[in-house]
Amino acid sequence: MITVNNLGLHYGSHKLFDKVDLQFTPGNCYGIIGANGAGKSTLLKLISGEIESTSGSVFIAPNTRLSVLKQNQELYNDYSVLETVLMGNGPLYACGKEKDALYEKEDFSDEDGLRAAELEDLFAELGGWEAESEAAQMLSGLGLPVDLHDKQMSELTGRQKVKVLLAQALFGRPDIILLDEPTNNLDIDSVVWLEEFLLDYPGTVLVVSHDRYFLNTVCTHIVDIDYGKIKLYVGNYDFWYESSQLIQRLLRDQNKKNEDKIKALQDFIQRFSANKSKSRQATSRKKLIDKLTVEELPASSRRYPWVGFEPKRETGKDILTVDGISKTVDGVELLNNVSFILSKDDKVAFIGDNELAITTLFQILAGEVEPDKGEYKWGVTTTQTYFPRDHGSYFEDNFDLIEWMRQFSDDKRESFVRQFLGRMLFSGDDVYKQVSVLSGGEKVRCMLSKMMLSGANVLLLDQPTNHLDMESIAALNNGLEAFNEPILLATHDHQMIQTVANRIIEFLPDGQIRDRRMTYDEYVAARREGK
Repeated sequence: MITVNNLGLHYGSHKLFDKVDLQFTPGNCYGIIGANGAGKSTLLKLISGEIESTSGSVFIAPNTRLSVLKQNQELYNDYSVLETVLMGNGPLYACGKEKDALYEKEDFSDEDGLRAAELEDLFAELGGWEAESEAAQMLSGLGLPVDLHDKQMSELTGRQKVKVLLAQALFGRPDIILLDEPTNNLDIDSVVWLEEFLLDYPGTVLVVSHDRYFLNTVCTHIVDIDYGKIKLYVGNYDFWYESSQLIQRLLRDQNKKNEDKIKALQDFIQRFSANKSKSRQATSRKKLIDKLTVEELPASSRRYPWVGFEPKRETGKDILTVDGISKTVDGVELLNNVSFILSKDDKVAFIGDNELAITTLFQILAGEVEPDKGEYKWGVTTTQTYFPRDHGSYFEDNFDLIEWMRQFSDDKRESFVRQFLGRMLFSGDDVYKQVSVLSGGEKVRCMLSKMMLSGANVLLLDQPTNHLDMESIAALNNGLEAFNEPILLATHDHQMIQTVANRIIEFLPDGQIRDRRMTYDEYVAARREGK
């Protein structure tokens, strides 16, 4: 158990949060959410003891083993992959090293023999004889083949190192696991393996993630950091989001009778509790939700942008034909005879480890890059708007936000542009900021605004959720779900793919594609069954 008492953290006059009282208990998974800069990662560092609080305390019982997902990929470059994972269990690793050092001594004494016997008992008690096998199974489950297990960490790619560090954090059955964005750079199969591991894990898990599907799958509770306060709620992310939105709607209606409010909230709890459960943690979560009172539901003060795409005209029958497109970049064949036909009702998600190939196809379809072979043709009724993965060139001019947005708006009036910017959370003096100094998330909101103003009837989006907070991701997700024309989408957000796409095109290592008309969950299930 982790007990947080009156915890506070101040940086000079800036208060990150204050008077935080929380308890984290075994058998539960706590998803930590909050706006960018709210202090999600900082809370994990306070709990792990990496940084000191300004006030209050964090208590973890003696002999409790806490494991943290390391963020520094270069930290273990001098060690082998397998040894790096074994380091995740500090007591076991130290025992093994001391034992090996004793046996390597040339002048092995009787005293050394007694110590070696003690270490052998401890090694066995800590599961040392099964440790390498367990570590190897974890690495294989995360998609690292056996032939990499004895290599030096310095020989691995960044994505491979992430998997090793994740295996290290999970290894050896720790009592508490702290994970900061564990699904970043993981492929589909690795994320599924991690979800299943956490669902069966009996200890305490605290996880920071922008992946709403992941939070919905593994979390029993949500820890919400909002305007300097940290509150704990029962349920997964969707339950937190839907209940917070419901409460805000009810609170806005000042004439609502209190009894009606209570009835509406209780009906909501009952409906959500009836959702099917698919794991031990989901069953536990349902029981907790059943016991909720109205006062325990969230009332978030978060602001959500408004995202909506309204085409000026409908598309006709012919949308897009891609015929035999091939493209080689820097001697690497990224696209190899790619062909497909896009229909009016298609919402296509492009997935695969070779993200450069996906981006290259988007650039070709947007007219920015020429293919080496093959051709594509857009239907005469289509108009396209494109969200490029790298959009830095759009923000090189010394425009303020109003001037920048006017470039893309038919209505040039400042009142209209300001109103539009306000819906995208740019208000007051923010509209006079130079676009060159905007944050990554602000630039993404600007690019989405540009797309909305275009009135196009086909959307091309290459990694639009990068740099966005969860509120903006949810708003974009809602906007794409409501769009009734064709969409071409590349994103790491599982929930967005599942709720938006009805067709999955997977890019294979040889530059070809596998085209499937199904939802993302159906695709993941088919992969797990080897289909």
